[in-house]
Amino acid sequence: MGNLASSRRRLPAWKAKAGGIVATVVQLAAVFSVILLLTGGAHGRLLNGIDMAFSGLSVPTSESLVMVLLLVVLGGALRRRKKAALYTLVLFQVGGLLLTLGLQATLLWSPELLTLGPKQVRHIPAQLWVLTLADVVSIGLIVLLLALRPAFPARLAPSAWRDGLSMLFGGFAVVILVGWGLAEAFPGHLGDTWERFAWVVNHATGENLQLRRIGVGEGPGWLDLFLDLSATAVATAALYLLFRGVRSRALRTDEDELRLRRLLAEHGEDDSLGYFATRRDKSVVFAPNGRAAVTYRVLGGTSVASADPVGDPEAWPDAVRAWLDETRTYGWTPGVLGASERGAKAYTGAGLRALEIGDEAVLDVREFSLAGPERRSVRQAVKRIQRAGYTSRVRRHGEIPDAEMTELLWRAQAWRGAETERGFSMALGRLGDASDGRSVMVEAYDAHGDLRGLLSFVPWGRRGLSLDLMRRDRDAENGLNEYMIAETVAAAQHLGAQRISLNFAMFRAVFSEGERIGAGPVLRAWRGILSVFSRFFQLESLYRSNAKYGPDWEPRFLCYSSARRLPRVGIVAGALEGFVPTGRARSLRLETVSPEFVARVREIEESAAAPAPKTVRRPEQVRVRIAKLDKLREAGIDPYPVGFRRDDHIGDVVRKFAGLAPDTTTGHRVRIAGRVLNLRILGGLCFARVKDFSGEIQLMLEAGELDLDRWRTGVDLGDHVGVAGQVVTSKRGELSVLVDEWTVTAKCLHPLPDKRKGLTDPETRVRQRYLDLAVNPDSTNMLRLRSTVVRAVRERLHHADYLEVETPMLQTVHGGANARPFVTHINAYDMRMYLRIAPELYLKRLCVAGVERVFELNRNFRNEGVDATHNPEFTMLEAYQAYADYDTMRTLTRELVQHAAEAAYGAQVVRRPDADGRVVEHDISGDWPVVPVHEAVSAVFGEQIDSGTPVADLRRLCAAAGVPVGEDPSHGDLVLKAFEHLVEGATVLPTFYTDYPTDVSPLTRQHRADPRLAERWDLIAFGSEVGTAYTELTDPIEQRRRLEAQSLRAASGDVEAMELDEDFLLALEHGMPPTGGLGLGVDRLLMMLTGASIRQTVLFPFVRPQA
Repeated sequence: MGNLASSRRRLPAWKAKAGGIVATVVQLAAVFSVILLLTGGAHGRLLNGIDMAFSGLSVPTSESLVMVLLLVVLGGALRRRKKAALYTLVLFQVGGLLLTLGLQATLLWSPELLTLGPKQVRHIPAQLWVLTLADVVSIGLIVLLLALRPAFPARLAPSAWRDGLSMLFGGFAVVILVGWGLAEAFPGHLGDTWERFAWVVNHATGENLQLRRIGVGEGPGWLDLFLDLSATAVATAALYLLFRGVRSRALRTDEDELRLRRLLAEHGEDDSLGYFATRRDKSVVFAPNGRAAVTYRVLGGTSVASADPVGDPEAWPDAVRAWLDETRTYGWTPGVLGASERGAKAYTGAGLRALEIGDEAVLDVREFSLAGPERRSVRQAVKRIQRAGYTSRVRRHGEIPDAEMTELLWRAQAWRGAETERGFSMALGRLGDASDGRSVMVEAYDAHGDLRGLLSFVPWGRRGLSLDLMRRDRDAENGLNEYMIAETVAAAQHLGAQRISLNFAMFRAVFSEGERIGAGPVLRAWRGILSVFSRFFQLESLYRSNAKYGPDWEPRFLCYSSARRLPRVGIVAGALEGFVPTGRARSLRLETVSPEFVARVREIEESAAAPAPKTVRRPEQVRVRIAKLDKLREAGIDPYPVGFRRDDHIGDVVRKFAGLAPDTTTGHRVRIAGRVLNLRILGGLCFARVKDFSGEIQLMLEAGELDLDRWRTGVDLGDHVGVAGQVVTSKRGELSVLVDEWTVTAKCLHPLPDKRKGLTDPETRVRQRYLDLAVNPDSTNMLRLRSTVVRAVRERLHHADYLEVETPMLQTVHGGANARPFVTHINAYDMRMYLRIAPELYLKRLCVAGVERVFELNRNFRNEGVDATHNPEFTMLEAYQAYADYDTMRTLTRELVQHAAEAAYGAQVVRRPDADGRVVEHDISGDWPVVPVHEAVSAVFGEQIDSGTPVADLRRLCAAAGVPVGEDPSHGDLVLKAFEHLVEGATVLPTFYTDYPTDVSPLTRQHRADPRLAERWDLIAFGSEVGTAYTELTDPIEQRRRLEAQSLRAASGDVEAMELDEDFLLALEHGMPPTGGLGLGVDRLLMMLTGASIRQTVLFPFVRPQA
């Protein structure tokens, strides 16, 4: 049923509610008729009053079984909004109106025809007024019912009126004729033939007339029962034929399926159940624009949609409305089975409700591993099967010969046995169809080569698989399913699959949460109930069979229109899935399609496999440049050639020919290349300024030498060009190249920032560093300066016989500094890893090994704040020297910094901008001040402190100075906080602050004179820390004590505290000689030398991704 349904006009709320009230009234009349049937008629004032009320509404009630059945079916049809049921009720009203009018006419003109007593005769005028009121009510009800026609849109099946009325009138005619014949033979207390006929007709149609009032007698009781039962059978058949809905039939055409497959090819990447929409016992309705569709089946008057709509998510609401329109058209109860969270939002947006019923197990192939304790049961099962000699074969369905596929289908059917085939929303229902060539078959063979199990997966977009069929020989070894899943994962790489959808686990959250310690009584009771049902429907075993793979759980929902209809939707959904018996067996089928259909399916799949170019809305300037790109190609110029023979660098040319007089011709030819930064056109002369990394120079192009039209139309600012020509000077003395040959070496599709203004936005300079370097000389100079400084530091260390090494970036224990690490995971060992915060502990292992001078200049990572002085990823120098102390490393650090400054500026100076932006030079030659940290803090407190000052006094001084402190700080914490807030920012010229408290220096040796202090210094310059150094702690016992204290802080929630590294402690116990160590931040060194921020000194600093 592939229809393009259009959206309907919105039904007023009062009409929808009134339609429900009408159905309720008729159903109440059915209930009342049952009461009359059980009580033998309307006896007593209450029942008579209710009977009169229904009579006033022209809704017939009686103790007849026929009437009960009629009202029950009519009420149900009205509830399903059948238009024919509404018209039937209108006919009741018209019939009641005619009957009332006839009674009024008889009372007015021929009362003698009625058997009336004297009292009744006196009340004829009152009866006429009551009947007139009934007439008005009937007319009002007829008008109301006709006005409610939009609330009853459900159509009848084709020929329903003809079939129903034929059965009704034909059947009743037969019943009446047979009954009349029996009444003639067995008259009972009936009179003549016409009296017998009238009695038979009245009893066959529900005894709606009180014939005793006009003197008609009674026939035999058994004949009355026969007429009731016969009429009931006729009425049942007639009502069934009249009000039956449009049944679900596989009317989908090949064209409909091809449309579905196109939608899947375009939009099916995120829909794991999308391919099951091609199941051919489902019907389909498309959105009006054809961009989305809903597939469904109808059973028992309930239309159950299968999972999410197929197609463009933006068109899902239209497809859902089209499907709901169709359910209203045919009076179906809508429901949805297996919707994802996104699909459930589309259905609830159209007025349905959603109930989470379970989760789909999705395996990420890239994350899955059999290693680790969590996968132990799966790993053991797989190894057991492998030891038994099993082998597997994984291939696409399209690669399987027809004869083998027939054998696989037969095995799958045989292993299923007599049980009905299950599945609706997650099952294809067929195997071996030529159009399913991209599906994947996994076969398992035992040691003798016999097939013992198979899995079949359908495509999930281009990068996933969804489990369709799982079969195994019941005599096969346990663990075969786990083995086949593991083999599927192993083959996923060559299949191009990244995700595998396994099974659907109903009520997974109940089983998962209900077994936890502390689960509430309600949850435990609910889990207990479901455990009982699991004995019949394998609910818990299905959950556990999936959970052992460690999948991601994607919730799935059941959608329904109202709580009253939820049980019906649930039962029908269960029947469609095969859990509720329907009396009809389902089996796996081999469906055949035409070769033409298969060819069109392959065309769709091939088009989907070809990467579609992403549509990009480009600015006008970019579109103009792309047009020029095409013109260059048309002219035979490759805008992105393989190469260009460049003989000279621009900087070399500028230096060689500097100082030439104006209007000079050198006769020297050069071949240079660079980016065009400026363009000027003066009549028959074109000027351009080009730049490579060595410098800039002017180009001159004369009309007499070249075709300038091609240059004007083909070259823009930002393009890379290669030129050849003679070195000359212009009339104004500008050194130039008179071009006689040119080509584009790389076309720039975006305009560059203005050369004079440069790239000024700081955010853009960081995000598009390539533009910053292309147009801002300061950024290029910083890049050169950084390279020079790093090379100078490295050369100075090499000159001092330091050995450069590389230690692990990934570490199992984070240590070497107090900082928050970046956490990652290694799948091969199923364990947590850290990006290193410092290489210290590995470099010290080398010191234990006897490497006396060692350094590493590399990247460190700290998951901390991002500001003008901090970046999560930074370059750090760490160096260690045996038989040295922190004084030795202080001298080395000063020499390194001074050597780097001399390499950068030619002198031991620092050039930094002042508050007005002017560059000021600071002399950093000679020795630098060395100040103990307690002495520095005492100076800012105005009160002397030392290593013995009580914590309470330090807290008082910090509070008075406005220094924030944490809870339960130590002596060292308070001193360090005071130093950072009061001393560090006020320090300008390079200064070494020494002898920090021991408790804030866990890897540092105690001071040789005061054990409460550590032999450590920090180099502070221009308000920022540049480096630090220690006399390293080599006592393994003391080192263990300090690291254990750190690990206790880590266990208490301190994310910056170091963990206990047993391997490092074991190395240290083998003996490490007296050692001095230093750490120098290369980015901080550049900041010190230039006054720039870390975002300027780091080439590609971390920036928050743009939305």
